[in-house]
Amino acid sequence: MSWIKKHKWLVFALVTTLTWGVWGEFSELIQQEGFPASMVYIVWAFSMVPCAVAALWIGGWKLDRSWKSLLLGLSVGLLGAGGQLVLFEALRFGPAYIVFPFVSMSPIVTIALSLAFLRERANRVQTFGIVVALAAIFFLSWQDGSDTHVSGYVWLVLAALVFIAWGIQGYIMKFANGSMSAESIFFYMALTGVMLVPLAWTMTGPEIAAVEPGLYVKGFFTQLLNSIGALTLVYAYRYGKAIIVSPMQGLAPLITVVLSLVIFAVVPGPMLLVGLVLATVALVALSLE
Repeated sequence: MSWIKKHKWLVFALVTTLTWGVWGEFSELIQQEGFPASMVYIVWAFSMVPCAVAALWIGGWKLDRSWKSLLLGLSVGLLGAGGQLVLFEALRFGPAYIVFPFVSMSPIVTIALSLAFLRERANRVQTFGIVVALAAIFFLSWQDGSDTHVSGYVWLVLAALVFIAWGIQGYIMKFANGSMSAESIFFYMALTGVMLVPLAWTMTGPEIAAVEPGLYVKGFFTQLLNSIGALTLVYAYRYGKAIIVSPMQGLAPLITVVLSLVIFAVVPGPMLLVGLVLATVALVALSLE
């Protein structure tokens, strides 16, 4: 128990990595069954609600209501949820095999901001782990080149916006934890997610008519894993350094690839194999203090 108390950040970060890894596998399967990406967002937004209620319960039903807390909390939520909606648009114009690796490198922004403004530092082993983790995230996010639809450079602008938004989100999440409770941060994240549901609905096409009712149930419980991971991520930022937590959260695809291998016997290609090895090394290095 004493080890857990000392390494709270690591426990929460690992839970995020695990839940997001499992979520990544099953979320992909649901979309293959015909669940529209915009509906994935809507179901995710509502799956945040029970987690927000649980967070408030954990925090003794206390919600930080100052203007500063409101601004920080809504900023974290808007950058995360808004970035997700922008990502949908980026994938309409650009190839997934470039967009995903590019966006996945957003921890670089978080790390840069945290080094500059929060004065965070890591030991040599953890610094090595950060570098290896960033390389692992790139390889694990690599997509095959079969998706070749490209329309100008709109996709690049949109992907860059997501890259910056998610990177800044990590920094603000850490900064906000210094003046408000983690539970309040998550509540405002959930609130923002639900507020953007009407916008996501406008992005939903006629394919929604073909969605089977059972997929909504599957989608909700799958996205619940995503929401649980988001809640534990806020706690990880509360107790840990952003320069370490940020790249660790990006290693969730490691779990996704392993699940594909174990459950569905999907053998990863060379790029993913490199990512698996690098991610394993990075996880060990990042966890050493």
